[in-house]
Amino acid sequence: MSKNFLQSKNEGDKYKFFMKATQLEQMKEDYSSIMKTKKNTCTQIEQGVEHLQELKLLYCEKRERFKSIGFLNDMRNHLEDLKHKMAWAVVGEMEKEIQPIKEGIRAEEANAKKFDQKLKECQVKVDEAEEKYKAIQDKLITISEEAQALHPQCISLKADVQARRKAVHEAEVLYNRFKTELKRLGKDDEQLLKRIEELKSSATQTSEPEKLERQRKVAHLRDQLKAFHDEEIMIGQQMDQFQQAIYKCKEEHARLRREEYDVKQALDAKQKQLRELKDSKTNTFKRFGPHIPALLEAVEAAYRQGRFKHKPIGPLGAFIHLKDAELTLAVEACLKGLVQAFCCDNHGDEKTLQLLMAKYYPQGLRPQIIVNKFQNNIYDVSRRGVYHPEFPTVLTALEVDNAVIANCLIEARGIETVLLIKSSQKAREVMQCNRPPKNCREAFTAEGDQVFEKRYYSSFYVRPKFLSKDVEAEISHLEKEIESKKEQVAASQQRLYSLENEMRQNEDHLLSHRRYQKELQIKIRKTNAEIADLENMEEHQSVDICTLEDEAEENKGKMESVKKDMQKQSRNMEELKNLLQVAEKKFEEMKEKIHRVEEIAGPIKDELNEADSEVGSSKRRLQHYQDKQKEHLVCIKRLKDLLAAKEKELEEKTAQARQIYSERIEVSRTVKSLDAEMNRLRERINSENVRHGNREEIIQQFHDAKERYEDASSKVKNLKKFIRLLEEIMTQRFKIYRQFLRLLSLRCNLYFDHLLRIRACSGKILFDHKNETLSMTVQPREEDRAALNDMRSLSGGERSFSTVCFILSLWSITESPFRCLDEFDVYMDMVNRRIAMDMILKVADSQHHRQFILLTPQTMSSLPASSRIRILRMQDPERGQRTLNFKNRKNGEEDE
Repeated sequence: MSKNFLQSKNEGDKYKFFMKATQLEQMKEDYSSIMKTKKNTCTQIEQGVEHLQELKLLYCEKRERFKSIGFLNDMRNHLEDLKHKMAWAVVGEMEKEIQPIKEGIRAEEANAKKFDQKLKECQVKVDEAEEKYKAIQDKLITISEEAQALHPQCISLKADVQARRKAVHEAEVLYNRFKTELKRLGKDDEQLLKRIEELKSSATQTSEPEKLERQRKVAHLRDQLKAFHDEEIMIGQQMDQFQQAIYKCKEEHARLRREEYDVKQALDAKQKQLRELKDSKTNTFKRFGPHIPALLEAVEAAYRQGRFKHKPIGPLGAFIHLKDAELTLAVEACLKGLVQAFCCDNHGDEKTLQLLMAKYYPQGLRPQIIVNKFQNNIYDVSRRGVYHPEFPTVLTALEVDNAVIANCLIEARGIETVLLIKSSQKAREVMQCNRPPKNCREAFTAEGDQVFEKRYYSSFYVRPKFLSKDVEAEISHLEKEIESKKEQVAASQQRLYSLENEMRQNEDHLLSHRRYQKELQIKIRKTNAEIADLENMEEHQSVDICTLEDEAEENKGKMESVKKDMQKQSRNMEELKNLLQVAEKKFEEMKEKIHRVEEIAGPIKDELNEADSEVGSSKRRLQHYQDKQKEHLVCIKRLKDLLAAKEKELEEKTAQARQIYSERIEVSRTVKSLDAEMNRLRERINSENVRHGNREEIIQQFHDAKERYEDASSKVKNLKKFIRLLEEIMTQRFKIYRQFLRLLSLRCNLYFDHLLRIRACSGKILFDHKNETLSMTVQPREEDRAALNDMRSLSGGERSFSTVCFILSLWSITESPFRCLDEFDVYMDMVNRRIAMDMILKVADSQHHRQFILLTPQTMSSLPASSRIRILRMQDPERGQRTLNFKNRKNGEEDE
């Protein structure tokens, strides 16, 4: 065996034997297995990291969905909190609502005494105003009766004065005619006397034929002169007629011009109204004026800009409609300019509206603005309004779209006290023949006439302009009126044209007559000159003188007759003038008396109107405060009922809130904002539910993904940690292993050398751990240095001894509890066997905790007796035996 071991085994096998014997090979294999396992583990870790990334992505996805579910849970929790806050916010708001109601009740109850005081003051003012109105009315009635009694006398006196003036004028005309005739006769008489004297003085100097010729010429010239005078008078009369005709034509022309101007003005107004009506088809507001639509747009823009506290309403006529179309004209006559008026809530809004109107209307022409507090309910006028079983008031005849409009018309016009009666005769019966209905101040007929208790005013309106429903009929009527006006204008222009032609003809005739009159006057002057020349001649014939004297006598008789007629006419004229002066004096006295009565009645009428207005205002104020007091009491009752209902509702809401959430929550937000947020949350929760799916499934998927990810992450982390720890341990253990290997090699080498020295040999074991080789050198004797490295040069005994030494060296570094050695001394001589056996026994004796088993075919009788040594000797085998005969251990015998 030793020979086989030392000679046949190479250095690598020896090293493996060394490793096996010391169990380092197992340790090395364990290290290799561990490193392989580590490598596999690292590969698994890399795969695990990749798989972990996938699991992480899946986990993140599921986590996001879970977070969204968590966000939904947060939203649901927030929704529950909002429900709790909502319940107590309702309670808080109701408490806030109740507090102003309580304060309002206290304030209204405190104001009740003020209303009583105001009612007393208003009642006193109403009584005073009614007494004042009654006194003024009685005074005015007395004066009116006196004035009415004087009117017939004034009319008769006026007629008498006019008649007497006419008589005086006629007398003056006749007197002037006589006077003119007398002057003419006087001139003729002077000329006749002068001519007679001239004829008498020249009679002696002129021959008879010449005198006759001159007398004939003079007579002929006088006839011509008379003819000229008569023609002149006729021409003068014709000129007077032409002058009168021209004057009348001018008056007629001026009248027609005025009428044409009026008709054209009316035509322009009708055409403007027609345009407005046609425009109102597309925009009803244009019916109230061309600037109204632009003004309304400006008002709307200003209201959006916040310049008005309350948006002004107007024009008022656009918001009222009549139940009976036949009363349209009556209502327009009653409301007049209020149809185009605007209504404001306060004076600040009024100023703003005035500024806006100034852009569209000139000064003094803007629509009326009425300031009246806006209310949602129409005034209660049951006490101060008029009730008639047959005829409506303006208020009941209207369909008003807005309570503010009705209240404005009640305040500004008192439409609840105005009756509408279609028939004027019936209106007189109701208002004047009998006592007017209670609270009724005036009435209007279907024609627009205004009827008071003792007065009647005809309307200037013919047709309604603003409130008519049938626009097409109004347009048709206006078109007919416009055609009629155009015809009137054409006829007037035709008449003016004819008058102008007639005036031109009369003026031409007058001019020609004036020229002819001038020619006659020239002829008269020439004839008078010729007569004068002939009369101045020295021819005085007796016949002519007699004729002239007769003519002079006749002329004197005419003069006397004219003088008598003139004196008579003068006396008659004086009498007529005296009578006229008396009549005029009486008429002036009557006019003065009527004027004084009217002067007295005028201020009284004004006072009566003021008193009437004051009575109406006082009554309306009294009624207003009565209504206010009634409304005040109703308001107090309503507030108390509302307070009771609110308190009961508050108790119910508080109970409901405590059921929802027992502890009270102070909430600063409003119910509206909370409700809006709750609605938004519900919508978002529903949308998230629809988008994400089943909540339980999402939670389960998230937990599964999280568990897988955490498990894989934990495994990867643990494996990485294990690998790091394993590397540290393996590095440390391998270091220890290498150190241990070197130590064992050193121990083995030292022990091997120690055992060889027992037999005076030396040797050593060379370990090459890098190449895993083991080589031994043995030197039997000191002097034999050449055989140091040649194991084959040793004898069989030396080799066996060297093998035993090597085995014992290995035993010294192994930890096995059993040591077995078979046929270790076969090739030893007695000396080497003895030395080897002593060495083994010595080693066995020093290691009591191990058992040594030695197998040898040699006899062991030379061994020392010891209780620790047991020798088992087997029987010699039989020749030809083929099986071993084993016996029970208990029945066998032991040889010592």
